[in-house]
Amino acid sequence: MDLYDNLKKGERGAWISIGAYLVLSAIKLIVGTVTGSEALRADGLNNSTDVIASVAVLIGLRISRRPPDKNHHYGHLRAESIASFAAAFIMTAVAVQVLVQAGSLLLQGGATEPPSVLAAWTAIGSAIVMFGVYAYNLRLSKAIKSSSLFAAAQDNRSDALVSIGAAIGIFGSIFGVLWLDPLAALIVGLIILKTAIGIFKDAIHTLTDGFDQEEVQDITLNVSDIPGVRSIEEIKGRTHGNMMFIDLTIKVNPDLNVIESHDITEEIEASLKERHPHTEVLVHIEPDI
Repeated sequence: MDLYDNLKKGERGAWISIGAYLVLSAIKLIVGTVTGSEALRADGLNNSTDVIASVAVLIGLRISRRPPDKNHHYGHLRAESIASFAAAFIMTAVAVQVLVQAGSLLLQGGATEPPSVLAAWTAIGSAIVMFGVYAYNLRLSKAIKSSSLFAAAQDNRSDALVSIGAAIGIFGSIFGVLWLDPLAALIVGLIILKTAIGIFKDAIHTLTDGFDQEEVQDITLNVSDIPGVRSIEEIKGRTHGNMMFIDLTIKVNPDLNVIESHDITEEIEASLKERHPHTEVLVHIEPDI
């Protein structure tokens, strides 16, 4: 499957997230205001900020589809990681807001009056919808190996958990346990923060040219088995979005001619691309003296 076709499919997941967030945020804000549910209103505001995160992912995917130019010889694929970074930043801001508000309410003992049960069922319905969006985007992100869409999927899951936390808090308030609302919100805030930190670490790892050590070991075993390769001097790798760039330095028989050495590099490239379709390989040959 073509790399840019994958990126186009990734945009579909971003659009689904944006549509779901727009509809759910409007419903939650309206129902939360009518029923007097602070938890549901906060959940609606949370979804409103998620629209911004989804737009960031969409922009990142759009930019990633641009072909290489004179200023970007490797293309624009790292825009995906930047989008993931932006999504993590927005999630962190929301998490801090939830934690501060929940902590303040918890110290006060909770809300003074319970909201309507309609608010709780609205939160539950929202959670079901967001878990569906999460499952779709997670499956799509793994299929096309999109880091930004994976980040969006994690955000979808966090929002589903936020809605569940809101529902628990609302039901608790209805049954007289007023402190359960802020406690549930506090736990959900910690979950959002943990997810954001994980996405942030992955994005920073990619943007600083980090490369998975297991991938290095896998490449080493793969290349070592190719006839003509006497030793591997150096392996360097980096990822741009779902594209992997590998630089190899190998040693071969010094008596080989140029054509024979070139044939070895061709076999290495073919072998690595068979295991990792979206890979660019650069092989440097040195004589084994």
